[in-house]
Amino acid sequence: MSTAGLISQDTIVALATSSGSNGAIAVIRVSGSEAIRITNAIFKGKDLTQQPSHTIHFGTIREGEDIIDEVLVSLFIGPNSYTKENSVEISTHNSTYIIERVVSLLIKKGARAAKAGEFTLRAFLNGGLDLSQAEAVADLIASNSAASHQIAMQQMRGGFSNQLKKLREDLVHFASLIELELDFSEEDVEFANRDQLKNLIQQIYTVINKLVSSFEQGNVLKNGVPIVIAGKPNVGKSTLLNALLNEERAIVSEIAGTTRDTIEDEINIHGVTFRFIDTAGIRETTDIIEAKGVERTREKMKQARLIVYLFDPTQDQITNVWIQIEEVKSLGIPFITIINKADLLSEPQKVEFNILNPLFISAKEQQGIEKLKDELLNQVNLANINTDDVMVTNIRHVEALQKTQQSLEKVLYGIENPVTSDFLAMDIRQALHHLGEITGAVTTDDLLDNIFSKFCIGK
Repeated sequence: MSTAGLISQDTIVALATSSGSNGAIAVIRVSGSEAIRITNAIFKGKDLTQQPSHTIHFGTIREGEDIIDEVLVSLFIGPNSYTKENSVEISTHNSTYIIERVVSLLIKKGARAAKAGEFTLRAFLNGGLDLSQAEAVADLIASNSAASHQIAMQQMRGGFSNQLKKLREDLVHFASLIELELDFSEEDVEFANRDQLKNLIQQIYTVINKLVSSFEQGNVLKNGVPIVIAGKPNVGKSTLLNALLNEERAIVSEIAGTTRDTIEDEINIHGVTFRFIDTAGIRETTDIIEAKGVERTREKMKQARLIVYLFDPTQDQITNVWIQIEEVKSLGIPFITIINKADLLSEPQKVEFNILNPLFISAKEQQGIEKLKDELLNQVNLANINTDDVMVTNIRHVEALQKTQQSLEKVLYGIENPVTSDFLAMDIRQALHHLGEITGAVTTDDLLDNIFSKFCIGK
């Protein structure tokens, strides 16, 4: 989808609700200068071209005298719509046949099929959303936990954008003064107080640094906390995954080495998404396929935010357990020590293993699973995060902020090691450029194509 020429004058149409779902209603969205006229051409009821904005009308969609469906039509007259254009939403019955007939009719009357993300692209190009807000729309659709939903909502409503706007306004003020100095370069005057500029740059740098630092937690809240379940073969890793998910997701067998590859699935614990990765048992093996699985296990452990490491006290002496714990510690990643099959332990054995400060569970008997969930929340320390705070969740935004920091560092260097105004102006302009990339004040067709092509059709 090329964005060359900015806003297309075409009227576009697409199914806005999920196709193939079991719901009773489907919504077809139409947007563009001719949206109301085109819809009115196939609608039997009130004359839609004479109705006020934000009204709903009952009638039928017809092809000639053939009634296709009874519908509700919602009118949104631009600029008071999502796209800032004339828009119509047709609520039909959720029949594939009906949907295809209605869309086909709208195209025959002058609309064209919308491309991925084209409605939101128009909202951006028409000034209804900035680029970071538009990206938050996609995040909102993809959110699968209370935390990710709240962050996406905050960004979509402009929390992140407003903070960047304030930073940019302050920087633009000084940039204009520096630019003014260039006009009077022969007279060697300074309009921009260097001490005030230095203080401003330091303040902006501090705010940006906080935003960059928020990415680690923001990204985890958005995409889920990656947790690896690891241990030797047959310690109950797959059984634990099944217990956490409350379904038979992984094959459980007494035969060692059953899990040859990683198995991933997600659960939501108190509004936070956890992405569990069940791995092949760690051991020396001559089986080539199993060896590859063990190698992948070690790689996944290095990438995890937290490792849940299981031990089977019926097959491991405590001295062997200590050796394994030291190996896990060497990775430098937080981990929880789990003694599985605790229902098979005598009290003296439990006392012996207590030195490890473990969690005692029985995955097979579903014992200790809720305590494990509580410990997971404590370990990742996400449950108490204030999601009302501005958080960065998008790698594109982080990279732009880091580039802004680099430009600001050059500005500070130029102030402390006096350089001419033209060099200061160049570095400030570069910082403004990178900030502008986040909100869309600075864009390219390639950037917009890359962002909006990832949206679903109809959004």
